[in-house]
Amino acid sequence: MSKRILVVEDEFIEANHLEIILTRAGYEVCSIARSVPFALNIIKNENPDFVLLDIMLKGKLTGIDLGKILLERNIPFVYISANSNKETLDAAKATEPYGFLVKPFREKDVLVTLDIAYYLHEHRLQTALQKELQSDKINTNEKTYTFGGISKSFLDYRLIGSNAAFRKVLNHLQLVAPMETSVLITGESGTGKEKIAECIHGLSKRSDKPMVKVNCAAIPATLIESELFGHERGAFTGATEKRIGKFEAAKDGTIFLDEIGEMPVDMQVKLLRALQEKEIERIGSNVPIKINARVIAATNLDLENEVSEGRFRIDLFYRLNVFPLSLPPLRERKEDIQLLANYFIESISKKLGRKINGISDYTFNAMINYDWPGNIRELEHFIERSILLAQGNIIDNDELSVRVETKAFRQNVVEGKTIEENERNHILSMINKCKGKISGEDGAAALLGIPVSTLNSRIKKLGIEKKTHFRE
Repeated sequence: MSKRILVVEDEFIEANHLEIILTRAGYEVCSIARSVPFALNIIKNENPDFVLLDIMLKGKLTGIDLGKILLERNIPFVYISANSNKETLDAAKATEPYGFLVKPFREKDVLVTLDIAYYLHEHRLQTALQKELQSDKINTNEKTYTFGGISKSFLDYRLIGSNAAFRKVLNHLQLVAPMETSVLITGESGTGKEKIAECIHGLSKRSDKPMVKVNCAAIPATLIESELFGHERGAFTGATEKRIGKFEAAKDGTIFLDEIGEMPVDMQVKLLRALQEKEIERIGSNVPIKINARVIAATNLDLENEVSEGRFRIDLFYRLNVFPLSLPPLRERKEDIQLLANYFIESISKKLGRKINGISDYTFNAMINYDWPGNIRELEHFIERSILLAQGNIIDNDELSVRVETKAFRQNVVEGKTIEENERNHILSMINKCKGKISGEDGAAALLGIPVSTLNSRIKKLGIEKKTHFRE
């Protein structure tokens, strides 16, 4: 039985275009509504399986108003939109749609968006990932996952972890990888956005084709068009020979646009046209060249904020954000630190020809308490540095303890007090934390990262009374 779709669109041409696309694909368009009251009446009588909903409708009620009602009734829907400001976008996202279609849209955009939306709606509570998370214990030794008849190892891409938010990303990755849709990967620097992109390409039908990577932030604004689209000989000063761009080089493979948020606005217009028309023109030529590369983009910026500030085009944002993947920072994945550390110890030790068996409790506790602003990349570099510095076969590096305690000291600093008063308060807090113990591995001196003799000297100078604060 074909799925029944309600189209809520007040522009006749757009509505008719959608009806043709959907009917040709085997869907049943139960009706076309041009206002929210009319749509509500159809929903009551026709009970559609899905709604395609324009955000801006004529009348007092907008598509967002209807979206709130659809959310309450658990009816899946996708928004259709032209350019919208950040306030409208935030309001639309709050109604939890299953996607956005940006005008003008292509047939493939509509059908892929519907496929993804149906999957997310029908299977989000029954996916294999959720069953795994509901089990008493996640098998962290399982390194191979199967999807769509393709068996790949996430470990090959260093995608390791049992954190629920991260496993959700991997679940969505497996869903979108075999499809042709664009993917936007967001997350802080060092969270593994490039590895996610590589995995998507590796699990796709294009895995035997090239994956071309472009760091948009590293290319001067004057050269980025030539890098992406190529140029003809003599197109500009210095163009001594013809050069193909990254889109042509990607051919039928994947192009990864890293740091897409750094792309100049005038270049965003040209990129949008290339994505919409599926063709480019080399600089110095007016001959269009068809392209068939899948686009994966990544950024560590808040693109919605960039849109509101006028630094990123909202139509390009919609075009790229068909299927978003948001990577959690390492500070929100503390349960994964040991898994990642063990992986890096094994791989880096082998590379360096060292035999490291583990991490001291002291160092591991510091790793857990540290915020990792550089995320997984910083953890990898810390492990490599610690292996190089290790005197035996155990990592015992107090580098992070010093950083953690320095941060704690700064947080404890009270304005208006002298340096000595702040130092006294900090030492007292460490002594109290260690229950009055000064020496030993669990003593205040070790926690502060200074010799016991130095701490005793500071205690005496700062007038900290032994009978009040110290263990007998």
